[in-house]
Amino acid sequence: MLDKLSNSLKETVRKIAMSNRIDKHIVDEVVRDIQRALIQADVKIALVKELSNRIRERSLKEKMVLNPREHVIKVVYEELMTVLGKAVEVPLASQKIMMVGLHGTGKTSTCAKLARYFQKKGLKPAVICADVYRPAASEQLRQLCDRIGVPFFDSANLPQGKGVVEIVKAGVEEFEKYDVKIIDTAGRHALEQEMIEEIHELRAKVKPEQRILVLDASIGQQASVQARAFDDAIGITGIIITKMDGTAKGGGALSAVSETDTGIAFVGTGETVDDLEKFESDRFLSRMLGMGDIKSLIEMAEESLREEDIDTDFLKGKFTLNDLYQQLETLKKMGPFKKLMEMLPLGGFGIKLDASMYQVTEDKLKTFKVIMDSMTKAERSEPKILDGSRVKRIARGSGITTAEVSELIKYHKMMQKMMKSMSSGRGKMPGMKGMPLGKMMKGLK
Repeated sequence: MLDKLSNSLKETVRKIAMSNRIDKHIVDEVVRDIQRALIQADVKIALVKELSNRIRERSLKEKMVLNPREHVIKVVYEELMTVLGKAVEVPLASQKIMMVGLHGTGKTSTCAKLARYFQKKGLKPAVICADVYRPAASEQLRQLCDRIGVPFFDSANLPQGKGVVEIVKAGVEEFEKYDVKIIDTAGRHALEQEMIEEIHELRAKVKPEQRILVLDASIGQQASVQARAFDDAIGITGIIITKMDGTAKGGGALSAVSETDTGIAFVGTGETVDDLEKFESDRFLSRMLGMGDIKSLIEMAEESLREEDIDTDFLKGKFTLNDLYQQLETLKKMGPFKKLMEMLPLGGFGIKLDASMYQVTEDKLKTFKVIMDSMTKAERSEPKILDGSRVKRIARGSGITTAEVSELIKYHKMMQKMMKSMSSGRGKMPGMKGMPLGKMMKGLK
């Protein structure tokens, strides 16, 4: 998510870490890089200017506890935290959640994603469709709920002519034994008075514990206008920002929300029902800066993998091509490869991945298997013996190109380097005088 901003910020951290010395020139250069990155991400210029002044002031004048490089990175991290919207916690408890938002924000699909989130946490969710104006919304939500095995209720369960409040009340009664009742209200193209009155009545009659606003990340700074309007109407308790994977304005939406009295609960990161992440500003920023998010990675593993899927023997010795295939098969169960790799502190291992490294799809894995089936046992166990003549023979035997064989070897070398660094504890930020990344992150909190 926010790939362009993330890449720019990672380069900024790398520039600090690799600097021979920290002086006013370097700090000014870093500040300019951050300004450029944030403005391109649609963060308000006044906020960028204020942030820049604080980074410059603290970097040059604040008493240092860490060495100069570590100190500046710590300052950048802490000040960027002030730009992100604050996080709010949606409790894992029995509750009614009313979802509101304008048409086109992805609210309906987000209802299914939220149901899936609670489902993975061991709760029993159910969904009620209160959109009587757009038949397609009800059918879309029904199909999504069927796909994940979540019960669904809409106007079809009642006699014709029943109003929105009656539908929701009947749905809540129907799902009395379920933990979380998610109510999808109707969207509009604008904040019409009729819409405001409808959600205001729903709040008064149904009394939902949570009132969550769904915002489209592509609206950027305009997010604050919508958030204030909905908050005035029903007192929203949290915000979900959708489509964070497909816009350059996500930084504007995040920072704009930070100006309101509410905060961000989740962010939508893709199109599948599993692409909803709990928002925690420290984790979010750590990933954007290339410092990883091991805690989220562990949580994903606990939700996705069985005990027999986890094999850490490769950390004790060499990492073969057979190991690579086995581990990629395991990672595939946890979600998109790119999303998983972003959670590892690869910057700390001195590894810089280009975009091609993330294109590990199911088809790619099948190709890798075909290639390895054409290798000898020795080649799979000792990839370093794969010279040009062997690569040509393997390509002929598997019916693919030598370039594809070379791609497999490239992936293997990258993963081998990372695994060796992780197993030997050499995960250190370059230029940080050998300071372990974990210790660095501890000092930032």
